Amino acid sequence: MSGHSKWATTKHQKAVVDARRGKMFAKLVKNIEVAARTGGADLTGNPTLFDAVQKAKKSSVPIDNINRAVKRGGGLDVGGADYITIMYEGYGPAGVAFLIECLTDNRNRAAMEVRTAMTRNGGTMAEPGSVSYMFHRKGVIMVPAEHDGATTTEDDILVAALDAGADEVNDLDGSFEVVCEPTDLVAVRTALQTAGIEYDSAEASFLPTVTVEVDVNAARKVIHLIDSLEDSDEVQNVFANFDAADDVMAQLDQDE
Repeated sequence: MSGHSKWATTKHQKAVVDARRGKMFAKLVKNIEVAARTGGADLTGNPTLFDAVQKAKKSSVPIDNINRAVKRGGGLDVGGADYITIMYEGYGPAGVAFLIECLTDNRNRAAMEVRTAMTRNGGTMAEPGSVSYMFHRKGVIMVPAEHDGATTTEDDILVAALDAGADEVNDLDGSFEVVCEPTDLVAVRTALQTAGIEYDSAEASFLPTVTVEVDVNAARKVIHLIDSLEDSDEVQNVFANFDAADDVMAQLDQDE
C-alpha cells in the first residue's frame, strides 16, 4: 500500500501474517521477473531489477525464489508469464481518490477483481484521467532511522542526497521518506549507499498533489478497501490521497 505515508510506514513495521506474507512474496517475485524481462538479468546494468531484488531481500523472500525469478525474466530459464501493467482509477469512501496498479497476464480478470473489490467496499470506478491528475510520479526511498544499532538522522540523509537530486526528506517517526524525480532515483539511492546509509526500498511511486482529510470511521473504510484490493493477486500497488491526524492514526493502530 502506498498513499498516506504514516500509514504505509505503520504497516511496513508490523509483522505480516503467513497468508498475506505469501501474497507479498508473490508480488515481489513478479516485480523481479518483469524488471529482468524489461532490462535484462544483470543487476549491475539494470537498476530497476537491483531495487526489486533489494526490496525482496528486505522482505525476507527466499533467495532461491529471487534467483528463479531473475532467470525466468531474463530468459535464462523456462516459464514465466507475459505480464502487462494496467492502471485503474476510482473513488473510495469520503471521496478519497484511488490509483490501482495491476501487473497481470489477464486483463479481463484484473478488471473484474478490481471492480468487485471497489463496489463491495464503498468505492466506484472512474474514467481514465479523472483521478490520475491528482497524483504525480516520484521516486521514493524509505530509510530506517535505526539499522543494526546505528542511527540515521534527517541531516545525514540531506547531506548525502540533496546534491544527487533529492527534493525533500520527510520524518515519518521511525523512518524517513526521501522524495525525488523518478529520473534521479538511482542517483539518490547510490548517494545514500555511498554515504553508508541503509535503505529499505527505492522505487517509483505516485504521490498525491492534494489530499482528503478523513476521520476515524472514514479511515477505517478506506483502509478496508485498500486491504481488499491488495488481497488480489492482480494488484501490485494501491495509491490513495487520504490524510489523517495523528490521533486518527493512533486509533487505527489500536484496531490492528
